[in-house]
This record gives sequence, structure tokens and C-alpha cells, in this order.
Amino acid sequence: MAVASETGSFAVDAVDKISEARSGLMKTAHGVFQTPAFAPVATAGSVKTLLFEEVRSLGAEIVLSNTYHLYLKPGVEVIRQAGGLHRFINWEGPILTDSGGFQAYRLSEFFDYQEEGVAFRSHWDGSPHFFSPEKVLEIQHSLGSDLVMPLDFCPPYPADESLIARSVRITTDWAKRSKGWWNSHERVSHWGQKQTLFGIVQGSTSPIWRKRSALELAELEFDGYALGGLSLGESKEDTFAMVSVAVENLPADRIRYLMGMGTPVDLLLGIEQVIDLFDCALPTRNARNGTVYNWEGKLVLKGAGFKDDFGPIDENCGCATCQNYTRAYIRHLFNAKEITAMHLATLHNLHFYQELLRVTREKIRTGEFAAFKKQFIERYREEEA
Repeated sequence: MAVASETGSFAVDAVDKISEARSGLMKTAHGVFQTPAFAPVATAGSVKTLLFEEVRSLGAEIVLSNTYHLYLKPGVEVIRQAGGLHRFINWEGPILTDSGGFQAYRLSEFFDYQEEGVAFRSHWDGSPHFFSPEKVLEIQHSLGSDLVMPLDFCPPYPADESLIARSVRITTDWAKRSKGWWNSHERVSHWGQKQTLFGIVQGSTSPIWRKRSALELAELEFDGYALGGLSLGESKEDTFAMVSVAVENLPADRIRYLMGMGTPVDLLLGIEQVIDLFDCALPTRNARNGTVYNWEGKLVLKGAGFKDDFGPIDENCGCATCQNYTRAYIRHLFNAKEITAMHLATLHNLHFYQELLRVTREKIRTGEFAAFKKQFIERYREEEA
């Protein structure tokens, strides 16, 4: 079995016999995580409704936080005084921090893309700020995160070719500036621990620009590569066509991260296309709205059909929710507007996602992934029951 030998290194330990799906190990200053991996979203330093002790117990080995949000609240200086982000949030494992590029897209009424960076106003109080590629890395340097994302230009969907071209040109320019700053700071955090810098591939749904972005970033030799600007409203066919274009033009020995994806089926389709890392708010956001997952599909627990259903969400699930509570009880909590409902549903959904990835890694290592993926998709209901 291959071993990730030094901090920041990635090693493949198995490839499926039929597909190109792979499993591996990514070594960071705060431990090794297995891939394919799903990182629960802790945007502001918290996985909503859960304690980090619970997140660990579910099998999660890495979490994701957001530079933009942490910069605004509580502020970089508070986190620095706490001893870094790991100590501040009480998470000992690897942390990935997004740069804020997607927030520039999502909160576009507050943002202005410029050649030198992004000017924006806080969505909290309207105060003016400016993110340059260098400043974004300075912030993450202080946070002490393990996997670091550079500033990028995420165009909206749909976008015309001129805007896509501009986003790729600026993303590449910022990537070069980021790599220069990174090398001058010896790739270590404020706390003296090695960090890993990714390049982010843009290009919207244009095969030409997606390929160009991947090739330009590959030339810069980042330690990992993220695929951004997807799952913004385009069809799933377009999403995975762009994943394929990017992957074909990125180095095979580096970890690949598909940003903001997705459903359980999305994860398996991405893994089939040789993606190693995912994040998405879907399982936690849906849980807070009463939608849960099991191996058969999605369930909306607020529905009247669950009023006297005294079985667990999933009979074969080992999470604390399924071991102790019924669908009827959780439905009652949602309809009574008890916050415990969100906690129990979130606990289950993240356990399901981690279990799906654990089984997937096992199937890759035994050469059974292709059959497992086919069987899962055939029985899984994307529509809500």
C-alpha cells in the first residue's frame, strides 16, 4: 500500500479494476485523511447543530471552513489569539479553508471584481474591504488551515464567452501571484506547520476555457487542484463533462477536489471520474429542513406518512439517531419546531455521507466499485418520499 510520506503529499493506494476510481491518503500537519473523502461544511467554524466531538464520532477526518466568513466574524486577530483555527474551534484534524471566491459570486451585489483583487462590502454591516490574492493567503496563513485555496474568479451561470475568458485569465494571474507569495513564505503557517496550496480550475461550462484553465494551473505545479464554478445551475451532464475535461488535463499524482458537490449520486459519479475530495452543505442544510438520506433515497420526515412510523430512518444505520429515535418522533419534533429535530437529522445525514464514502473506499480497494456504484444508483431515489 502506498504511503503519503511527507506533509502535503498525496498517495494513491488502490485503483478500481473496471473504472478509474481511486482511493488514497493525504498527509497534513494535523493528520492523514483517507480519500475519497467528504468534508462536512463548517463555514463559520461550526458544523450547524453539531459539536465537533460528534463530527469526529461520525467518521469525518477533515472539515471545511471559509476565509471570507471567518475574516468578518470573529476576525483574524481573535483566531490568532486563540492559537489558530484548530484550537479556536476544537478540531484536531485537517481543515480546508475556501478563499472567498465563491462568496464573491454568491454575494455579487456586495462584490466588485478588479484586476488586483476583489472589493466588497461586508454583508453584516456594509463596511468596505478588499481581498487581494496575497491578503487571502495571509489570512489563511494566520488561521493555520491545512488545505489552502487561492483567490479565484467564479463567473455566474450562465455566462457569455467574454466573461468566462476574463474569469480564466484573472484566475490564472491570481494563481501566479498566489504561488509567488506562497513560495516566499516557505509554505508554512503562522504556527510553523506546513500547509498545502491548491489551484482552482475555472471555465464555467466551456470545454475550451475549462481545458485552458486546467493546463495553465497545471504548469504552476500546485500540490492539489480544485474544480470550481460548477453546480451553479447547469445540467448534471454539463457538470460532469467539465469534470472530465479538467481531470484529463491535470496531473494524476495530485489530489483533486470538486467544490460544492453534492448528492450521494454526485459523489459516486465524481469518484468514477477520479475525484478525491468533496464538500457540500446539502446534507446539513437538508437535515435542518427535515430531509434525510438512507441507502434507498431521500425522505421528508415532516410528511404525514411518518406520523406513526416507529422505525428508524435506516434500519441498518449505526448512528445515534437511528439507534435511539424513530421517524415518528423526529417528525413530531420538526412539526413542534423543536431544535432537537435538526440536531438528530444532521447527525444522521453526516453519518450516512461518511458511511457511503467508507464503503466506497472499501469497494475501490477490493475492485468492486463499478458494480457497487451501478447497484446504488439503480435503487436510489433522487425524488423525495
